[in-house]
Amino acid sequence: MQKNSPATLEVRNPVAADVPGILTLIERAYPGMGNYNSGQILGQINNFPDGQFVAVFEGAIVGYCASSRIDEAIALAPHDWATITGNGFGSRHDATGDWLYGIEMAVDDRKRGLRIGKRLYEARRALAERLELRGIVFGGRMPGYARVKSKVDGPDAYLAGVREGKFRDQVIGFQLANGFTPIGVIPNYLPFDKASEGYAAQMVWRNPYVDPDEPAAFRVPRGVESVRLATVQLQARAVKDFAEFVQNVEYFVDVAADYRADFVVFPELFTMSLLSFETETLSPIQAIDRMTAHREPIVSELSRMALRYNINIVGGSHPTRIADGSVQNVAYVCLRDGSVHAQEKIHPTPNEAYWWKIKGGSSVDVIQTDIGPVGVLICYDSEFPELARRLVDEGARIIFVPFCTDNRQGYMRVRYCAQARAIENQCFVVLSGNVGNLPGVDNMDVQYAQSCILTPCDFPFARDGIAAEATENIETLTIADVNLADLTWARAEGTVRNLADRRFDLYRIDWKRGLPDDKTASQTPPNRLKAPGGG
Repeated sequence: MQKNSPATLEVRNPVAADVPGILTLIERAYPGMGNYNSGQILGQINNFPDGQFVAVFEGAIVGYCASSRIDEAIALAPHDWATITGNGFGSRHDATGDWLYGIEMAVDDRKRGLRIGKRLYEARRALAERLELRGIVFGGRMPGYARVKSKVDGPDAYLAGVREGKFRDQVIGFQLANGFTPIGVIPNYLPFDKASEGYAAQMVWRNPYVDPDEPAAFRVPRGVESVRLATVQLQARAVKDFAEFVQNVEYFVDVAADYRADFVVFPELFTMSLLSFETETLSPIQAIDRMTAHREPIVSELSRMALRYNINIVGGSHPTRIADGSVQNVAYVCLRDGSVHAQEKIHPTPNEAYWWKIKGGSSVDVIQTDIGPVGVLICYDSEFPELARRLVDEGARIIFVPFCTDNRQGYMRVRYCAQARAIENQCFVVLSGNVGNLPGVDNMDVQYAQSCILTPCDFPFARDGIAAEATENIETLTIADVNLADLTWARAEGTVRNLADRRFDLYRIDWKRGLPDDKTASQTPPNRLKAPGGG
């Protein structure tokens, strides 16, 4: 008779597929205190994969802790949770930071007998030792303070009372038992934490294997994470049927695959050639409605090509009718693992809204690929810096910009803004545009483009911030190799460090919560300017 195998508990680094389970755990661990959105958890994972841990028991996530590396001058100074965590995305992570900073800790109450919290702290401690960091620091909640504050002379006296055993605080007590020492109290750390009156104990654990008097000198290795990018500058041309259009697209996919490109990018609305074989005159609204009927076969063909040619395809964009009956402009990203992802255009242009009644989407998030998280901003969206910043906070290092512009002025708006996005976010930006014309297709009469692959402007990159660019207004394929490791170096040690130097104490972007596509969001203050557990 076969015996049942014993239950297993595993502590490991999380992956993107764990995000729903992590959100469910946090909701259960801290009821009524709000939750992250999925983008924030993705940002924590993508910005510092080694610094996040999940505890998995019998296939379910029962524990989660998040952390980032932070410089001592910031980590040990007064601060608040939103500022030091980059609004919960973990985007303040500094690859040269000498302290490990605790962003979050959550444990399933029903499994506390498994010593999950202790195991997670041990995983953090082992990471700090392996990286030879000075130690671990975080703001620990003081949930017992509000209950007894009338009996003590302020939060410092309460913390001292907990250490002396006069008061019982479940959170601080657990952290003391796990080797952490308070070095003071931080006011306004979690303003919405009523039980702690917004205060947190600044808790530290010092690495015994590191000499505290020896200056830290962490450097980012100049490694190689090479990615080959191909951008298609596509000629808008009449075709006799759907099959001929697919043949034209597949030609460029085949060529890019022959060059062993990791990504091939097509322009915005590159599928509008499908209107050229219509036999009747269509109004703009009829034309866009006819285009929506091609969505399923287009996505099916792109996915087939991605698998056949072993290449990730950023499928420009295509008009798509959504559940409420409106039409959106949507980019379909078909990956070589067979998965298909969609990114809607957030800001329709006045022409799109007027002629085609295109509606804007409501969500922008990274797409996880085999070379890491990437983002897509369709044309006009690249002119809104908040969107690119959201993608980079979630971990994107490459942003693809399919565009469709009719003249040089329109193109230069996209080009200049895309270059700015590359500089201010220290990432690569890839543009792909249409050229030529489609007579008889409203709003697609003439096209102007000079597709390109843009970089930040610093020593590891091309002199002018241009890795490669096409000759304007001809059909061609432009290819370049980029090194993602150069971005890591630039963000930590570059001449300027736009991401690290943001003034979170002065400004931040608050993303609206509870949007229809964000099933994990709860009705809490914008962007959850508090952490359920902290630490």
